[in-house]
Amino acid sequence: MHRFPSEEWTEAYKNAINSSRAYRKAGKPWTFGAVAMVVQSDPSLGIEQDTGMILDVHEGECRGARFVEGIGSPEDAAFVIVGSYQRWKEVIEGRLDLIKGMMEGKLKLTKGHLPTLIRCVESSRQLVMSASQVPTKFLD
Repeated sequence: MHRFPSEEWTEAYKNAINSSRAYRKAGKPWTFGAVAMVVQSDPSLGIEQDTGMILDVHEGECRGARFVEGIGSPEDAAFVIVGSYQRWKEVIEGRLDLIKGMMEGKLKLTKGHLPTLIRCVESSRQLVMSASQVPTKFLD
């Protein structure tokens, strides 16, 4: 079990992405840069500052994944998606679709082009499916 969010969880997520044949196929068209998933700070859960995972995804492969802390950390990502801990937990557990969450304002795209993400909706779904494969220990 990997605590979410953490460096260990991020590494396990990268491995899950690269083990997914479905992502390899669905992610093939993705050439638009790294994607950062930012968890907003929540001191009640021990998340003292915004944290995130930056995924260097390209053509169906995760070439690297970094766990970062601090608000300015994901600046090198082409796409930045921000949400509360609870929202990301819902995404990982498959209770909230990533794209639908952004469309409903439950997650916020703070950097990047939403129509590009929508064009690659199956790639996004497969990234989420990979996250659901990581043995996860949530903080709550």
